[in-house]
Formats: sequence, C-alpha cells, structure tokens
Amino acid sequence: MVKIETLLGVIACAASHRPVGSVHLPRTLGHSHVHSGYLRPSSRRRSPDDVIPQVLSLRGGEIDDDEEEEVEDEDAKVEEERRKKREEFEKLLKFRTDQQMLYQLRSTYLTEMLAARGVPLPTIVSVSTPDGEKPPKKVDWDCALSTDEEPKSCLYSFDAEPDTKVVAPLGTDQWISLTALNRLRRTDPTKVEPMWHSQYGVLRSWFADASEFSLLQHVGIKGFFVSSVLLDGGNGMVLRSLLALSVLSLLILFMPLIEYTVQRILVSAPFWNRWTFWGRIARAGFPLKLLIGQYVWKAVALAFRKLENEVREYVVDLECEILEDSVPITIGVGAQESDDEIRGETDDEEGYDDYDY
Repeated sequence: MVKIETLLGVIACAASHRPVGSVHLPRTLGHSHVHSGYLRPSSRRRSPDDVIPQVLSLRGGEIDDDEEEEVEDEDAKVEEERRKKREEFEKLLKFRTDQQMLYQLRSTYLTEMLAARGVPLPTIVSVSTPDGEKPPKKVDWDCALSTDEEPKSCLYSFDAEPDTKVVAPLGTDQWISLTALNRLRRTDPTKVEPMWHSQYGVLRSWFADASEFSLLQHVGIKGFFVSSVLLDGGNGMVLRSLLALSVLSLLILFMPLIEYTVQRILVSAPFWNRWTFWGRIARAGFPLKLLIGQYVWKAVALAFRKLENEVREYVVDLECEILEDSVPITIGVGAQESDDEIRGETDDEEGYDDYDY
C-alpha cells in the first residue's frame, strides 16, 4: 500500500506543475506505474479547489480541529460584521423617522397657531371626521317666507320673525333664518354646520363661489362688493385698510383745526399750572418714555379695533339685508311671485337682444 504522505506529495506536485520524478517514490512503486498514467501530470491547470476534495477523500473526509476552528472563527467574524451593519442601519432609520415625525408635528403646531390668529389654513378639526360619521356632503337649499299665517321655526332663534326668509337643506324642514345664518357664519363659522349635526357642508355649498348651490350668485354687484371685497378680501384686510385710510384722510382734513387746538392748549395757563405733574415725564429717561409710548400705542390700537368691529357689524347687517332682498323664494308663500319676476326678467333680456337698431 502506498503511504498517505507519498500520495499527498504527488498531488501537490501535480497542482504546482512539478514533474513527478522530483518526488521520492518508494521501491514498491515502479516506473511502470508512472508511465501507465497513474501518476501522470494532468495537461490542464488544476486549482486548489480540485486538489482539496482529493486530499479530503484520501484522508477519509476528515478535517483537522485547527482548520475547523478557523472556519468557525471566520463565520463568526462575518456574522458579527453583518450584525453591526444591521444595528447601524436600524439606528439611522430610527433617527430619520424621528426627525420626520418631529418635522410634521412642528408643521401641524405652526398651522394651528396661524389658524387661531386668523390665517385661512386647514386645521385638524377642519380636516378630521369623527369615527363612525360620514363627511358633510354638498346639498341644495330651499327658501321660504315666514309669515303670521305660515310661521316657520328656526334652529338658531326657535321662531323666525314674520316676513323674513328662512332656508333649509333641500328636502328637509330644518329651517333657519337667513339673517341669523349669515350673521352666525360671520361671527363663528364653526357653529354653522353643527346646526344640522354636521350632515351637510353648508359653508362649502351655500357660501362658496365655486359651488353651484351658492346663495351669493343672486346678490349682484352690490352684494359682491360687500361680501367678497369688504368682508372676505384678504381675510378682512381690505376692510381694515379702507378704514385706516378713512381715518387718516379725516386727520388730514381736520389738521388745521387740530393744530390750532394743540397750540391753544400749549400756551394755556391751566396746562402750565400742571407743570409739576407732566414736567417729570418730560424730563424722564428714555425707557420711561418708551414705556409710556407703548401704553399710548396699545390704547390707540384698542380704539381702532373697536371701531373696526363696529364697522364690520354694520357691513354684516348690510350683507344680511342684501341676501334678504335678493335670494329667491322656492316654496310656500311668495314662490309664485318670485318665479314670475325671474321669468319676466328673462323675457326682457330676450326682447332686448332681439331688438333691431
């Protein structure tokens, strides 16, 4: 039998392309065996992957303990590197997720603060729907006239005043005074749709320019100027700007009278008799004067805000009167007269178009 060490040497020589003769063969292995091809070098290049299985087969398929430990160590190192990369990726993903959530939270908080200050931005309440409820749907309206013979109830004031118009969603009898509805949407719009248990999108249906059911399509040029320009223009900035311009114009107009009055006060005896009182303020340091100026500015701003509220109330009342006069009656008393008026206006327009100059 050929020794295992001799066979291993022959295989190593075949892998390294050395001649077989350089290996010391035992006496029992004659030249005939070499020339017969048993140990003839292969013509193709043999890789270590081809040699190792032969070595294992010659050694009975067994691996030394040292080699097995080296393989296990390499596998452990690879697994450890994978685990570290996985942990780093999870940390990076968690960091980015937290940053995205914080960004969305800050944006939502900023939107809520701006909406609370009057900026027309969507809020959580405006875009959310309670669980189990459907979002409000657009709906057409019916308009009726409340009279002593046919009184109508009102969701806001319980009883509508006689000879006033009331509106309700189409196909229902849940009436509300047209004046009360318009005044409520101007003072607190969040209370309008809960009148009908948030079933109907009243604001988007009856008071939106893009809606086909809008009440504002009947108000004409005067109503457009009052509603869209004065009250809705720039979220009230148009009305505030016009009011400030009017106050400034009045000040300029009465400036000669104001100058004469101020001059008479400055040279009057009662004013100088109070020198001990206002002289301390005149000689005070700049911080005290700045504080007094802030109080004066707050007082002027408060007075202007009260004036703006009074003017806005007057404009809202004017808008209610325009709606009362222009919105047509669709059912009940006065519905036939309203249809005749609309039909008469249509006939007049057609006759005007057909007239030949």
